[in-house]
Amino acid sequence: QVQLVESGGGLVQPGGSLRLSCAASGSIVSIDSMGWYRQTPGKQRELVATCTSGGRTSYSDSVKGRFTISRDNAKKTVYLQMNSLKYDDTAVYNCYGHILAFGSRGWDDYWGQGTQVTVSS
Repeated sequence: QVQLVESGGGLVQPGGSLRLSCAASGSIVSIDSMGWYRQTPGKQRELVATCTSGGRTSYSDSVKGRFTISRDNAKKTVYLQMNSLKYDDTAVYNCYGHILAFGSRGWDDYWGQGTQVTVSS
């Protein structure tokens, strides 16, 4: 019933920028934290950035100073602005939300399907 859908991925040259969006929909009572993970084949999944419902943010050291996470609570959407992109940023990016759904026993983590970001010259 709860669904998160990412958009904004694609192919970009090194030094370029992309903005990812993730919109939550469905029978949602409340959303706590939201954020982004990424995964590259052969590498461990990495937590990129998080944003609490109160707007507190945190970042992986690998993206700090280059990426910015934000959210629009009215739209139930979290964004990831990615600047100064590097080859190592190439990955599948998945958003998540810690969500209380209608009819659920409690809070659960929900995941988007993922969007591919490829940094290549």
